[in-house]
Amino acid sequence: MRGTKKILLIAAMFLLAISACAAPQPQNEFAAQPVVAVVIPQTEDAVPRISVEDAKAALDSGQAVIVDVRSAEAYAASHAQGAISIPLDEFENNIGNLTLEKDQWIITYCT
Repeated sequence: MRGTKKILLIAAMFLLAISACAAPQPQNEFAAQPVVAVVIPQTEDAVPRISVEDAKAALDSGQAVIVDVRSAEAYAASHAQGAISIPLDEFENNIGNLTLEKDQWIITYCT
C-alpha cells in the first residue's frame, strides 16, 4: 500500500507540474506588434496604378493619404489638394521613420 501512495503522489505532482506549464501566460502590454513588410517596386512596370477618381474617393473617406514624391520646389509650385510632400529619396531611404498612418493606404504620385 505504501508503494501505491508514493506512485499516486508522484503522479499528482507530475500532473500539477504539467498543468502549471500549460497555464495561460499573462499578456504583456508591450508585446511585440506584428511587422508589416514594405515592398517598394523596383521598376516602373511593377508600380500598381489607380485612377484619379479612386484616389480622391480614398482620400476623401480617410482611407488614404496622398504623397507627392516630387522635389519640395515642385510641390511648392503646385500639388494635388490634400497631398503631403515627401520627396522620393526621403520616401525610399527613410520609409521606416516616416510619420504616416500605418493603417491608411499610401498613394504616391510624381507628375
